Amino acid sequence: MTYGETLDFLFGSLADFQRVGADAYKPGLERVEIFNNYLGNPDRKFKTIHVAGTNGKGSVSHILASILQAAGYRTGLFTSPHLKDFRERIRVNGRPIPEAEVVKFTAGHRDKMVAMGLSFFEMTVGMALSYFAREKVDIAIIEVGLGGRLDATNIIRPVLGIITNIGLDHTSLLGDSIEAIAAEKGGIIKPSVPTVIGEHDYESDAVFKNIAMERNGNLFFAQDIYHVAGARHEDDCQIFTIEERGGGGTGIEVSLDLLGHYQSRNIITVMAALNILNRTASIKTDIPAVLKGCRSVVASTSLLGRWQILGSEPLTVCDTGHNEHGIRQVVRQIKEQRYGRLFMVIGFVSDKDVAKMLSILPCEAYFIFTRASIERAMPAEVLALKAAEYGLCGEAISDAGAALSRACELATPNDMIFIGGSNFVVAEILP
Repeated sequence: MTYGETLDFLFGSLADFQRVGADAYKPGLERVEIFNNYLGNPDRKFKTIHVAGTNGKGSVSHILASILQAAGYRTGLFTSPHLKDFRERIRVNGRPIPEAEVVKFTAGHRDKMVAMGLSFFEMTVGMALSYFAREKVDIAIIEVGLGGRLDATNIIRPVLGIITNIGLDHTSLLGDSIEAIAAEKGGIIKPSVPTVIGEHDYESDAVFKNIAMERNGNLFFAQDIYHVAGARHEDDCQIFTIEERGGGGTGIEVSLDLLGHYQSRNIITVMAALNILNRTASIKTDIPAVLKGCRSVVASTSLLGRWQILGSEPLTVCDTGHNEHGIRQVVRQIKEQRYGRLFMVIGFVSDKDVAKMLSILPCEAYFIFTRASIERAMPAEVLALKAAEYGLCGEAISDAGAALSRACELATPNDMIFIGGSNFVVAEILP
């Protein structure tokens, strides 16, 4: 098999949630546990950190990976979805899994995977764990694909769990309330394993506490350990002053090369996670490693699409926020920018609560509604009609690249262009 043929098999022969949505969702751990056992239980050969949450889990995972690499640990990183290349999902010390390894694993286990009826995600979990074991990583950060309790990644035995936050997303699969979604994501809480909760929420806090009590888990809330005492922007980074609660006002200044105000929440989650790791596991990080790792997240892990500035005249920014919680953060950030006119290149997938997201977008913007080239994407014309109900005006251009070109034609150097609404729209406009 060539690499292209391998990708055709992975994405074509078995359904992929990224492309087709709920029809590809296969909840449950039995299949992936059997497959993992067949592979020799590779996850038992290295330490793991398990990261769940509605928003922020990708940023938290990448920041942690960068810091652990700076501290000298050989670090695996498993995330989803990818933006440009399948290999983004599986990295060791920031380097994506080689094409030859993807081909080798798939060819070697194809018959077994087909016979078991594995989902695309279950296959990639097996591939990632096997690759990390062969690469002899010290620790791997494993990001949950969807939910937590029944997610294929929940077979691992981590030294630390992290739940960044809870919001209403994938409600048709996870439940239509904060409490229900928290119960699913809280499924990663395990006996005697510390779990860090990134953000307090009165609806979800009680759910997590009950699960931890039932399972004899150790629960920590990041906001009870650290807080951001100050924040400013300099050049291509944000500088946060982070203080420990009850620490008498002493703290450290951390330069983070990821932009977006929402990173102030993610950095607190990361700092709390490192604090707990230092206390409970043989994973130690000192202040120099934290500073170096935070300053070089993009260079160390190649993270894309988090308030990523693509141009300055006009200011052109993309962001992968793709649910109500994420869009609210994006809109807040946009309102703090300086610009003449605002142009928004926006596309959504059909299985999201599009109405809630449209209702919070800025009415003063001129919209170019578009559609990513995947089955789940909402047609641009349909999106434009729905948007008009909320007073959002503009035009529809089905090709994302052409939509961005149109925005560039209309904008002057003093204007702003934002691209987002969907991971897939961002993926198609990134170089």
